[in-house]
Amino acid sequence: MGKYPEIETKMEKRINGYAGELKTIRAGRANASVLDKVAIDYYGTMTPVNQVAAISSPDPRQLVVQPWDASVLKAVEKAINASEIGITPQNDGKVIRLNFPPLTEERRKELVKTVKKYTEEAKVQIRNARRDALDSYKKKKKDGEVTEDDLKEIEKDIQKLTDKYIKEIDDICAAKEKEILEV
Repeated sequence: MGKYPEIETKMEKRINGYAGELKTIRAGRANASVLDKVAIDYYGTMTPVNQVAAISSPDPRQLVVQPWDASVLKAVEKAINASEIGITPQNDGKVIRLNFPPLTEERRKELVKTVKKYTEEAKVQIRNARRDALDSYKKKKKDGEVTEDDLKEIEKDIQKLTDKYIKEIDDICAAKEKEILEV
């Protein structure tokens, strides 16, 4: 961490959240993280599927979800159907299979749009963190805790941090787009 750990922490958290959001977007290959946001009512508590079942990938185009408690199999199937992952689960009575079809060109373009939407939201949050930090330092200047010259230096430093994190978001976005568009 640099001179502004509280600002960097906020920005780092946003980058990590953004990267996590992108992991839930499937890119044609089976990836257990698409189930990260899928939860079931498990004895009165909303519980993520990955906490009530083993999730494996026997081949690149398939996930197998095997609940540890067989009584929740139907609930897991229903939750996956209700989610936005776009794959119909197949329940054989013991496990649920998710077969990932190859993505169509149209679906790939939709996924890229979704990635761009998440990217823009992440950038806005980084810029909001910058604005909040600058407002805080402007208030300190007004209260006499920071000089005009210090404020100018602080503004430059915070802008450098913002640029660094925006570039990191752009790099993550480019990598995810490449992953989606690869055939």
